[in-house]
Amino acid sequence: VFQNMQTYECYFTNGTEKVRFVERYIYNRMQTWAMFDSDVGHFVGFTPFGEFNAKRWNSDPVIMENKRTTVDWYCRHNYELDAPFSVERR
Repeated sequence: VFQNMQTYECYFTNGTEKVRFVERYIYNRMQTWAMFDSDVGHFVGFTPFGEFNAKRWNSDPVIMENKRTTVDWYCRHNYELDAPFSVERR
C-alpha cells in the first residue's frame, strides 16, 4: 500500500496580520519530494524528482503568481469562516 498526498496549511500570527501558507507533497507519510512556503516564496525540492518539479513550477509565472497570492484568497478568506470555531472558543 502506497500513500501519496498533498497538505495545505495556513499559519496565523496575531489574527490575519502575519499569515503563512505551506503546501507539502507527501509520499508514504514522509515529506519527501517538494514543498511551497509563502515566507520563502518558491518551491523547494528534497529529492531529484522534487528538485526537477520545483524548478519547473518556479519557472512558470502563472503557477508562482497563484501560489504567492494564496495567502489572500485561501488563508485569509477561510480565517473569517473558521475563526468562530478555532479562535473564539473557550
